[in-house]
Amino acid sequence: MASVLKIIKQNPLNLLFIIAILAVCAELAHWDPMFIFIFSAVGVIPLANYIGKATEELAIYSGPKIGGLLNATLGNMAELIITLVAINAGLLELVKASITGSIIGNLLLVLGLSIAVGGLKNGTQKFDRRQAMNQSILLALAVMALVIPSFFSHSIGEEGSFKIEALSLGVAGVMIILYVLGVIYSLKVLNSPLSQPTETKHAEWSIGKSIIVLAIATIGIVVLSELLVGAVEHVVQSWGLSEFFLGIILIPIIGNAAEHLVAVQVALRNQMDLSVEIAVSSSLQIALFVAPFLVFISLAMGHPLSLIFNPFELAALMSAVFIVVLVSLDGESNWLEGSALLAVFLILSIAFFLLPA
Repeated sequence: MASVLKIIKQNPLNLLFIIAILAVCAELAHWDPMFIFIFSAVGVIPLANYIGKATEELAIYSGPKIGGLLNATLGNMAELIITLVAINAGLLELVKASITGSIIGNLLLVLGLSIAVGGLKNGTQKFDRRQAMNQSILLALAVMALVIPSFFSHSIGEEGSFKIEALSLGVAGVMIILYVLGVIYSLKVLNSPLSQPTETKHAEWSIGKSIIVLAIATIGIVVLSELLVGAVEHVVQSWGLSEFFLGIILIPIIGNAAEHLVAVQVALRNQMDLSVEIAVSSSLQIALFVAPFLVFISLAMGHPLSLIFNPFELAALMSAVFIVVLVSLDGESNWLEGSALLAVFLILSIAFFLLPA
């Protein structure tokens, strides 16, 4: 009992493991799917946190450069697993909504909250303007890459045709190449904050323990994702929420909760460079790697996913990128700018909630 209390004291998120266990028990006992959805959603959070912790431990052994690459690659593992399970279930609209939600969530909610609380505690904060602007350019290119297939589809009016699928695959391939080039440039040329630890750290876990924890946490998220996705249809009917709203607001917040907390914590410590890097890099990874990867893997899974988004999603993406570019222009941030980002996120959330399925 004492050891359990010690683990919870070390990280209060560990208390949520009880909820993860409840999710499995609820499924086995055939409880109301609403409880299964809630328990599995909350249960993902501590597992995602342990994926992040294991990745950090492995990064200490691998060095800052490879560590930065590990952080960039595994940063959205929880959400990637959820979307893969959703693709397997044929919930493609849920997947596309979660892609949009992840990008605007990181840019507006995570970055906005980080800037707001960091500014309230530390006043005006500075960050690397050059790094932020380079990433903003990549974000703008990523959004443009998502816009083109959608506009092309609306122009020819043949969604689901061979031309649309071919264009989606072609755009996805180019986006992955651009993502790889961006990672290389960030780590080798700009010396990204993710590749330069702000303080000397000593590993708390061995390499073996880190890999085992990473594997167990990944398996746990796969199980909970199956339960989560399986309960979506019931939640949509019972709560009156659209599948679109679940994908664009709830799932991204669930999948990235642990990462969100880290961005806010480093902002409170006046490490705004790292906070901006976490939020923007996560959005870039979703736009330039996760979304294109899902296009290819969905084809292999028999449920082809095209990069066709509705006009409101595209407008939300362009608005988020535009306001982040404005915030990045001077290399400084304050609580008012953070509040503005949060306000935009709140406005979009209300609109998405009211948008018919």
